[in-house]
Amino acid sequence: MTVRRVALLTAGGFAPCLSSAVGGLIERYTELDPSIEIIAYQYGYRGLLTGDSIDMGPAHSEARKQAHILHKFGGSPIGNSRVKLTNAADCVKRGLVKEGENPLTVAAEQLKADGVDVLHTIGGDDTNTTAADLAAYLHDNGYELTVVGLPKTIDNDIIPIGQSLGAWTAAEEGAGFAENIIGEHRSGARMLIVHEVMGRHCGWLTAATAQAYRKLLDHKEFAPALGFTRERHDVHAVLLPELEIDIDAEAARLRAVMDELGNVNIFLSEGAGMHEIIEQLEAAGTPPARDPFGHVRLDEINPGQWFAKQFAEKLGAEKVMIQKSGYYSRAARANADDLRLIKSMTDYAVECALRGEPGVIGHDEEDGYVLKAIPFPRIAGGKPFNVNQDWFKAMLDDIGQPFKPAAAH
Repeated sequence: MTVRRVALLTAGGFAPCLSSAVGGLIERYTELDPSIEIIAYQYGYRGLLTGDSIDMGPAHSEARKQAHILHKFGGSPIGNSRVKLTNAADCVKRGLVKEGENPLTVAAEQLKADGVDVLHTIGGDDTNTTAADLAAYLHDNGYELTVVGLPKTIDNDIIPIGQSLGAWTAAEEGAGFAENIIGEHRSGARMLIVHEVMGRHCGWLTAATAQAYRKLLDHKEFAPALGFTRERHDVHAVLLPELEIDIDAEAARLRAVMDELGNVNIFLSEGAGMHEIIEQLEAAGTPPARDPFGHVRLDEINPGQWFAKQFAEKLGAEKVMIQKSGYYSRAARANADDLRLIKSMTDYAVECALRGEPGVIGHDEEDGYVLKAIPFPRIAGGKPFNVNQDWFKAMLDDIGQPFKPAAAH
């Protein structure tokens, strides 16, 4: 396959990998074939629909020379947005296409006009399933374009990908965030701290953040004679969508912790208890807002506040603090582990693109964790966290929390 022009876009929520992935793709194409032109659509599929792109210039341009600097940044240098190409009504409402236009047609015509041979999408399941819709439309309409996706999500919940880009970093950053927040535990008597962690359907990030935080504690020297104990700084509960949450029973357990230590620290996945919260809102006649993909806007629901309200009175808490680490974590620069993963995936993505092999790059859990271009139809979101892993069960046992998987898991 002859590749003359490549386009990049990042979409969905941020994760600590976007800048580095963009930089890695630019570097690899420049290394292998400096004649290949590179453009980037600004703000994801929004830029594709409006024709808003950045020309990365020839191989010797400043843009190409500066690609290595992107590994030192979080966020995205080319911008993100949440746009679903098959949701025409939303695209019209936002002024991205005209009434009666098919967004897939508009996107296809823009790619044709720009002479794009390869499109790299960097995003989660929504981004990559949208890419699949676009690729299928292009194929059906006689425009052969190779679409190669990279898996980005701090939730680490893309089926069947073993590890999503940016998730390791997000857990590490969340642990650092928790270290300072839990430092507040002596700012009042009978203190309840709820650390809300991102994770719409999957508790992996909350579990991994709790584990990373407890590893930080392993390397701390405490002063129990002066009031700073490991026990007061520790995690006392980890609440996930994949675990059964009996609020009364858990409150009774945590009440004993509060009575003994004077504080309780909960790590909460924002997706935990979501069905109950939505049912309450709908029963009250205030259904939650949803994004263009149909997902509930969790930032407007405030799960941390809901759970804090359930627990505060039962624990006899005199002071309650609710803090969210998501926006702090997701725009961080990639850590060393993620940088290695990004390098391997971007290099392989370019290799697949040059030979015309489409798909989402990832270690296939259903095929021995082999790194490959996984066909788009196999990509899906909402992969549950496997709570039966030894390290997770050992953590719950260590903090005294009963292990009760939810019925669906």
